[in-house]
Amino acid sequence: MFKKILIANRGEIACRVIRTARRMGIATVAVYSEADAEALHVRAADEAVAIGPAPSAESYLRIDRIVEACRRTGAEAVHPGYGFLSERAEFAASLHEAGVAFIGPSPAAIAAMGDKIESKKLAVAAGVSTVPGHLGVVGNPEHAARIARDIGYPVMLKASAGGGGKGMRIARSDAELREGFASARNEARASFGDDRVFIEKYIEEPRHIEIQLVGDRHGNIVHLGERECSIQRRHQKVVEEAPSPFLDDVTRAAMGAQAVALARAVGYQSAGTVEFIVDRDRNFYFLEMNTRLQVEHPVTECVTGLDLVELMIRIAAGEELPFGQDDVRLEGWAIEARVYAEDPERNFLPSIGRLVRYRPPDGDGIRVDTGVYEGAEITLYYDPMIAKLVAAGRDRAEATGRLQNALDAFAISGVRHNVAFLAAITASERFAAGQLSTDFIGQEFPHGFAPPTEPVAADRVLLVAAALAETRLHAAEVARDGAVCEPAERQLIVLLDKRAHAATLRAEGAAFLVETGGGSTLAATDWRPGQPVMHLRVEDRIATVQIERLPGRAFRLVHRGVIREARVLTPRAAELLQMMPAKQPVDTSRLVLSPMPGLLTQVIVAEGQEVKAGEALVVVEAMKMENVLRAERDGHIAKLRARPGDSLAVDQVILELE
Repeated sequence: MFKKILIANRGEIACRVIRTARRMGIATVAVYSEADAEALHVRAADEAVAIGPAPSAESYLRIDRIVEACRRTGAEAVHPGYGFLSERAEFAASLHEAGVAFIGPSPAAIAAMGDKIESKKLAVAAGVSTVPGHLGVVGNPEHAARIARDIGYPVMLKASAGGGGKGMRIARSDAELREGFASARNEARASFGDDRVFIEKYIEEPRHIEIQLVGDRHGNIVHLGERECSIQRRHQKVVEEAPSPFLDDVTRAAMGAQAVALARAVGYQSAGTVEFIVDRDRNFYFLEMNTRLQVEHPVTECVTGLDLVELMIRIAAGEELPFGQDDVRLEGWAIEARVYAEDPERNFLPSIGRLVRYRPPDGDGIRVDTGVYEGAEITLYYDPMIAKLVAAGRDRAEATGRLQNALDAFAISGVRHNVAFLAAITASERFAAGQLSTDFIGQEFPHGFAPPTEPVAADRVLLVAAALAETRLHAAEVARDGAVCEPAERQLIVLLDKRAHAATLRAEGAAFLVETGGGSTLAATDWRPGQPVMHLRVEDRIATVQIERLPGRAFRLVHRGVIREARVLTPRAAELLQMMPAKQPVDTSRLVLSPMPGLLTQVIVAEGQEVKAGEALVVVEAMKMENVLRAERDGHIAKLRARPGDSLAVDQVILELE
């Protein structure tokens, strides 16, 4: 067994590998860029080596520097994590040449499966079902349009070297295809250094289901069941679970057999994943094989009881798998939600900044994989993932309930994040029914993510939470002023997103009877002002609400994905508030503002040019994703306020319209 390994990655996956290595008694070496000098994975490792500036092309993607770090530290093996160099055959080959073991498959297997075009050809030869498409590189937009017409719209453009949703576009017409072709190539070039794209038929109402497999150097290959990864945004997974609520035993066995057959065809050794697209009739088609550990691997670990990182390390050290296919048992259910630094209310634009507060949840069946800590900084150089929240239970209902409670208790501030959005997904009726598809988010949130305009069930909890929060705040103020007791009864007006609710609170021991137009509720909490999370008992259940103090007697409350601003007043103060003039918002309709921090890569229009609503104006790149900003109305370009190559701040003016 290895005595020391180097992790050629960063963030939560580097920390994840370090945990297993430490349990196995293996020393670890971290590598880091200038931006990651104080990162959690650097602190967690036994040794750490600087490998270059912040941009990944100058650090985490530099094979020569990582090989040199192995030489300097005496690392005997390298675990690549996922992303970066994890699927680069030349990286594995360079390590072998340097006498360092690669904790992953052979360079030949990586090359065979890492190229999406070649992998499809191999899948066809191995008898694996594949999606109809063009198994060759698409040369230009005209070539792409001819192929798309032959296949039939809609089609999917994909980067041949792609992954993580980068370099992918759906096109339903020639016009969408031509625009998507350029963006897909640009993203592929920026993310993978390879701008080749190919085209395949886009399956309507698809499910994304993948098979986890593992193979050793002694010819043993087994699959560990499936993961349902259908809930995606921009082709990037958001919520994953194991097993799938859709598959039956027959389909599961058939998919597993085909995955193993493909792995055997390339002599696969290590952990890997074969991804399939599944239609409404459970017909399944091969998408790609990922020759690395997947982001969502924890859900498989939860239902199998296996440590995939440990298996990868032992396989790389030449050990034989300690079990066969008949020994694999799936028990219970596990669901993972990816917590990102992004703003769901602004079309999921990435957010950067310092984590002023980071308080992950805990509890039965809860696992949090992260690479950050309170005070850490989210930069624009890397993927904006904050953490992976995993909930396991005896069945899907229990796992879902635990995940919902954990999301309600996950307190983050300093950056915008998607915790409320994840909570809204898991609280939806469609999720509870297991009716999933890759169109789930687009269909459930057709106008983006925003608080519901009409009252919902969660509002009752939020109303009670607001009344109790103000009462606890008032009690703290009274105690500070030296008063001896709290009134036994209070009359309040709670404005929940400006919707007024009269509330009467009567003390009943340590609890309060809260009476509103919706009825009476017995509730209690030990929340204190300043705490980011309120746990309260509402009748016979425990509810958790995220709470942020706002100016005045106001709070920002979140529960089950419902976000409300609550203002709690006395009846007289509420009466006077109605007399206050409304503040008029600043008119920015003539300005095009940068919705995120990023790089202005292209200005499509010129001063004086006439534009129509919906016409592309500029392209802003953030975290290797291209974002096209379009005109919201007809007009003329009055003035350009930024140039290609400029670094943009949030809400920075790019151009003016007249």
